Amino acid sequence: MAYADFVTAMMALFIVLWMMNASKEIQEAVGGYFKDPKGTSKKVGSGETGAGDSFTLTKNNMDKLKEELEQAVRKSPNFDKLKNNIEITLTPEGLRIELLESATGTFFESGKATPTGSGTDILVKLAQELGKLPNKVSIEGHTDSKPFVSDESYGNWELSTDRANMARRIMQASGLSAQQVTQVRGYADQRLRKPDNPEDPSNRRISLIVQYTPKPG
Repeated sequence: MAYADFVTAMMALFIVLWMMNASKEIQEAVGGYFKDPKGTSKKVGSGETGAGDSFTLTKNNMDKLKEELEQAVRKSPNFDKLKNNIEITLTPEGLRIELLESATGTFFESGKATPTGSGTDILVKLAQELGKLPNKVSIEGHTDSKPFVSDESYGNWELSTDRANMARRIMQASGLSAQQVTQVRGYADQRLRKPDNPEDPSNRRISLIVQYTPKPG
């Protein structure tokens, strides 16, 4: 064996031994470099699709993102109390994430566009994951059909729009890029989740739609 080959083999051995004792973050970063030296791919979450793998979210693999987001929201300190108020489903328009309100307010203070601590925490975690993607996101605000009785100048249209816009602000400050947000919409009570019970609290919700990206040909 030539001396140069021997030195190269020894250096490779030392690198392998160092990697085996390095942190998971370093291992993923180094692995991602060799898989994508130019850094052009997007890292999706920290699970199966991580480690720098090139990954385009389409209708065929959006379920992987669903799993990543479910893992992210489980890290919320109040997840056990919130799990029945969070729904993540695959739809024809994309991945829909619904944050459903309760009678006393879960993600926003009752009757206001002011987020609760739990609401802020969930939106931040979602933004951190979605901000790693090239996919576009639209944000919707919805209310129930119960009218406001204390302020005639502020109603369900204003509330649904203000909550959607507040969600956008929090998420853009936490990792979601401005270029990703395509729409911020307030629907008031025009798209009820439970039409047979128009005053049900779960009709009050924020919906995040992660839009499909066509797979490159």
